[in-house]
Amino acid sequence: MSFRYAIFGIVFLSAELLTAAEPLTKDQMQSAVRSDAVTIPTPGEFFAAMDEQGQPNWPQLFAPKSVGTTDSREQMALMLGVLVADGYIAVQAQDGQGVKNIGKDIINLAKKLNVSQSVLSRGNSINDFAQNNDWSALREELEATQNEVKLSMVDQKDKDLVVLVTVGAWIRGTQAAAGYISKNYSPGLAGLLRQPAIIEYLLAELGRLPERMQKDGMLANVQQKLGEILRLVNTKDRTPPPPDAVNAVASTMDALVEDIVRENKES
Repeated sequence: MSFRYAIFGIVFLSAELLTAAEPLTKDQMQSAVRSDAVTIPTPGEFFAAMDEQGQPNWPQLFAPKSVGTTDSREQMALMLGVLVADGYIAVQAQDGQGVKNIGKDIINLAKKLNVSQSVLSRGNSINDFAQNNDWSALREELEATQNEVKLSMVDQKDKDLVVLVTVGAWIRGTQAAAGYISKNYSPGLAGLLRQPAIIEYLLAELGRLPERMQKDGMLANVQQKLGEILRLVNTKDRTPPPPDAVNAVASTMDALVEDIVRENKES
């Protein structure tokens, strides 16, 4: 898929980031977001890999998150990532109205983060593609919207928030996957959760955020939970996580996503 707006460029995903079964193909990884030496699969790539390993009932899995009101720009960035992942799930479920609703939420939250007008104009495109059930175009539009948000953040000197959008999307995508895999366990599906290099990279990026952000309780919780996930999925001999580990990943990610989207507005 052509992807003009990739913020970090496109590279191959090294074998170290894959499970022993190497479920993500080269084509699936074409639009992955690259950060330095590590390539982060978009939620779309992750969900496509799930389709190859099983037959998820995406309409049943589509349970979009309602984000609360917050004064924290850091939490808004995490929320934005969650919404982007929800958009991909809506596309997988081929739920046109769901895509429209999430697209509206993404644009509204992006406005609060003062992103550029070029990002806001994408709301109309999302609506048009959803109206026509053009799922392929919707996937590309979600990717473009996410990356234009990130480019706008860099332009307005908010590059630290880019990390949080990426983290939020990865967390929500992993939560959706873990929830499904915990109820439909197979080694092939469980292997998709084994991403130690990606988790280590995200933790390192969070650790590089400014001190003022490090004091935020939300970010501290994110770091703690990612550390727990890393221990659960970093199995010996590159074997897929066992069922009990997958169940623990699912419950941990459920709690983390709920914390990200909760109301947190100072009076």
